[in-house]
Amino acid sequence: MAGSVTRIRPAGCAVGAVIAAVLLSACVSTVTGTATRQSSGNPVNLAPLDEADLDDVLLSIGELNGIVGSTQMKVTSELDEMTDHSAEVSDPECLGAIYGAEEPVYEGTGWTAVRDQVARQPHDDNDHWVEQTVVLYPAAKNAQEFFERSSEIWQSCANDAIVVADGDYLWELEDVDVGDTMISQMASQQDADGWACQHALSAVSNVTVEAWACGYRITDEAVQIATAMVENATRK
Repeated sequence: MAGSVTRIRPAGCAVGAVIAAVLLSACVSTVTGTATRQSSGNPVNLAPLDEADLDDVLLSIGELNGIVGSTQMKVTSELDEMTDHSAEVSDPECLGAIYGAEEPVYEGTGWTAVRDQVARQPHDDNDHWVEQTVVLYPAAKNAQEFFERSSEIWQSCANDAIVVADGDYLWELEDVDVGDTMISQMASQQDADGWACQHALSAVSNVTVEAWACGYRITDEAVQIATAMVENATRK
């Protein structure tokens, strides 16, 4: 661990890690973000996937290491159920921008299955941290509706600050890059020597995929991971 800085993950995880974006509660303000367009050619008119396909949508640890420029990351958490960290964030409306695989975020979407996996380097002072999530729905319409709703929520939370874990961690959400089937957003942890994460979400057929890539020099790694997950889905 570098000094007193603790890095936490952006989505629900069995080991209790959490990614948070925060300023002190008294300083939190809500500012509507400015969306920028991002091109995307992800196909959506595909045969529906089923639960047996979900594990194959996830990238291998070798692929994840290659994308973020590491050789040491290992899978440290794997879930096949939703979690609920809504009580830990200062603004529950922004839960979907901070966490993945959260029950309140997916409530009413009709989702039927989920796979959530975290990979990181095997020590506290890790330079890379990655999460990938795939969620199955009854039909492509459900996935597209979730994507569109998430785009609206992320944009409403952009340029805001979210307090997580009783103020222990402070993250600032940036503008949202918006494409037809891909959205992405950067978040920077306060007082963490430049530690930041990119969050990306895409819809393809009857699934949505999400990715987080965290480190000290993050650019578009989460988008690369989400794009590769979409490509895996198209092969089903």
